[in-house]
Amino acid sequence: MGKLCEGSVLEAFQPISPPNPTSWTHSSPYSGHFSSQKPEISGQDWDLVSGLQTQQRLALRKLGSHGVRWRHPTKPTSELFFLFHGGEVETDGNCLFSASKKALGIDRSEIELRKRVVERFREDYDAGLWPKDKTDQSIKNMYRPDLDQGWGIHFVQEIKLLALKKDRNKLEKSIQDLVQVGLSREAAAETVYRERCVNVENGESWAKYMCISGSSEDEYDIISIHYTQDGLLTIDENKDGRAAAFGDDIAIEALATEFKREIFVVQAHGSDGLSDEEGCMFFLPHKPKGLVTEPPIFLLMRGTGWCGAGADHYEPLITCAAVSTAAASPEKAAVFL
Repeated sequence: MGKLCEGSVLEAFQPISPPNPTSWTHSSPYSGHFSSQKPEISGQDWDLVSGLQTQQRLALRKLGSHGVRWRHPTKPTSELFFLFHGGEVETDGNCLFSASKKALGIDRSEIELRKRVVERFREDYDAGLWPKDKTDQSIKNMYRPDLDQGWGIHFVQEIKLLALKKDRNKLEKSIQDLVQVGLSREAAAETVYRERCVNVENGESWAKYMCISGSSEDEYDIISIHYTQDGLLTIDENKDGRAAAFGDDIAIEALATEFKREIFVVQAHGSDGLSDEEGCMFFLPHKPKGLVTEPPIFLLMRGTGWCGAGADHYEPLITCAAVSTAAASPEKAAVFL
């Protein structure tokens, strides 16, 4: 991984430090685990990042050379940040939390961060900060869609179910019983899982789902059933229990709330995104439910194409603030947020 800020560039940049423990006022268990020293500025120049198309690389390069100007949502102030690639993280379903861990500079594991984010959501959901009817409907739309609708947008729709790890042998026995009386394996599995597993359809079940990291310590396994308009397509039974819950927009907003920061998800689409270089980059904002007291963090969302909205993998971005007058001039920024 290459060093970013060398020579005269150090005069223009300084890293965004993790929150100072003395100024961390809410009851996060991470408050005592932030370094009070500025971290070493390290990362990759965009020219060294693999897997980018030319159009993507040209757009992302501007984040390091011209920066992003962020305006504080409640104060008449703004800052210029330069963004660089923070390195790869595992593609194991925990990438939102692995990438956020790097971007925040915290020294807890991604599994611990995942649990803390779920706990933040639970507390705020129970306190009414998440409108329950609207939130539950959004969760239902994502994880238990109405299979009578939505086919004008999606060729394949997916239902997520939660199976207790301790019940997997019982579920398998029930599936085999149905196979013995003439049902196909997939039809039998669909019947058993849909009758006896937990639907992800509200805040309570979302929290159970989002706790799943693909570890043997998880309480539940994820079952994914895929449908086309003609009916059942495939079932991912996840027999080894390694599937993790991919971080969604609700998780990102809970993460933003926990750390009192705005989180921007950066998408840079390639030639398959049907956009030119000037219009291929997007910053998707996620605001905390409460005051913003810390600088924002940025995550890169990688994808395989436009139709997937890029929602395949998160990677961290290293954020450096401009400190010299020349570097911080408003006209320098490539993007204004």
